[in-house]
Amino acid sequence: MLIGTRQKLSQLPNSLHLQLGNTAIPLSDSVKNLGVILDSQLSMNNFVSSTARSCYYHLRRISLIRKHLSTDTATKLVVSLVLSRIDYCNSLLSSLPDSTTNTLQRVQNNAARLVLKKKKSDHITPLLKSLHWLPVSQRIQYKTLSLCYKSLNNSAPIYLSDSLQPYIPSRSLHSASDPLCLRIPRTKLHTFGPRAFAAGGPSLWNNLPLSLRHKPTLSSFQSALKTHLFKNF
Repeated sequence: MLIGTRQKLSQLPNSLHLQLGNTAIPLSDSVKNLGVILDSQLSMNNFVSSTARSCYYHLRRISLIRKHLSTDTATKLVVSLVLSRIDYCNSLLSSLPDSTTNTLQRVQNNAARLVLKKKKSDHITPLLKSLHWLPVSQRIQYKTLSLCYKSLNNSAPIYLSDSLQPYIPSRSLHSASDPLCLRIPRTKLHTFGPRAFAAGGPSLWNNLPLSLRHKPTLSSFQSALKTHLFKNF
């Protein structure tokens, strides 16, 4: 599979293939790796659609027995079978348009209404807050920022840690007093560049309050981060 923008891919010949001996292997529009479906334009639409289908399957199964379950039991089922799928590799969805992630948000909304036995017309924000569930966009930020924290504290793979660099101003600035301010690299393509962890991670990280970035442990950071994100939705 070749990855690129729609304009770049359209310039390639239709007969392009990989030749191995006497076998011609045609290009694929998508590939699956560790359960994640990647397409040639990295739109993640196939991955989101596949995740949504799987989540709805489990929601339908849970709905058949919902009347026999307590709210606590229903919550645990939905968290383990549905929200775990929404969260799986969700940092790959960072900076995608709302039109893509809204598919997963609708899944989460339906899950919340099922757990709390609410109608489709009921406003969703109070339901999510009562369950202490962050919306999908904040869940993506939570995962990305957690990876940033781990990378800066030597508890993430080296390839992630190496992608984050401290911000060193060219002249004396007030921000220089913050050793945990990260450099946001310039990106060439606005379609792909800001979505990269090396660019998107520092952008989110630098917007966090200084006190949050200086939390001593991962658990204290994640607890404070969840509270911070809850305040902003």
